[in-house]
Amino acid sequence: MPIWTEWWFWMAAALALATLEVLIPSFISLGFAIGAAVMGLLTLVGITFTLPITLVVFAVASLIAYIGMRYFFALPKGQVKHWDTDINE
Repeated sequence: MPIWTEWWFWMAAALALATLEVLIPSFISLGFAIGAAVMGLLTLVGITFTLPITLVVFAVASLIAYIGMRYFFALPKGQVKHWDTDINE
């Protein structure tokens, strides 16, 4: 049985990518983590694909998650964050 058909492989990848998101903040790693979690849930319920289809589903789920996070969590266009105080003050 190939490794990409195991649910725990995708959940471990999601956990590793979510940890990477904590270490290097951006929406990219978290988007991939959500895509891996979606693949983990799909394989957990018994839906498996061939490797090329699996990678396409993972990529599409990651892209949708990334675009969704950018839409909901990004600043409105034209706005910039300004820091008035420093954490060390």
